[in-house]
Amino acid sequence: MSLQLEAIKEFIRGHKDERIFLFGFTFMIWQYFYEALVKIKEESGQTLDLSNAVMIHGGGWKKLASLNISTERFNSSLEEICKIKSVHDYYGMVEQTGCIYMACECGHLHASNFSDVIVRRPFDFSVADKGEEGIIEVVSSIPESYPGHVLLTEDRGVILGEDDCPCGRKGKYFKVLGRMKNAEIRGCCDTWSK
Repeated sequence: MSLQLEAIKEFIRGHKDERIFLFGFTFMIWQYFYEALVKIKEESGQTLDLSNAVMIHGGGWKKLASLNISTERFNSSLEEICKIKSVHDYYGMVEQTGCIYMACECGHLHASNFSDVIVRRPFDFSVADKGEEGIIEVVSSIPESYPGHVLLTEDRGVILGEDDCPCGRKGKYFKVLGRMKNAEIRGCCDTWSK
């Protein structure tokens, strides 16, 4: 979990006219990529130019919540330290393999053509109204070999709208507000510890 700066620089030089794809867990990108780049810049003045990169990240927001790192701060910090402008969060879980909810350029998570998202009231599990906070339920047509079509998560969220996102994409879009109080932390990236 240490940044190999020279190898990264060599890769950037070899692909300087190409689009570069970066992927990782949100908190690992922050802790082992962003913070390492900040330290390198402070110590030696060296920086990376990843202006031709697109970064996809997800998982680990719970670990960053205690540091008060918002999506906006995450994105602007990466742009400042290495010029990445195209940063996209996603929401998904291994229990529903193949189905992820990508964030658009407006920062809204979108259900795909093969999925749906429902927000349920916590006391009777009825469907919450648009704009009403509740428990996120994810629905997917992708799983075939196990019963993973409908999963009630332990995350709180809100449906923001449907077919009217400023980005122009159709379908439902939503926001994750965090883990339910007293829920066990057990995401994939939560298994990594220093």
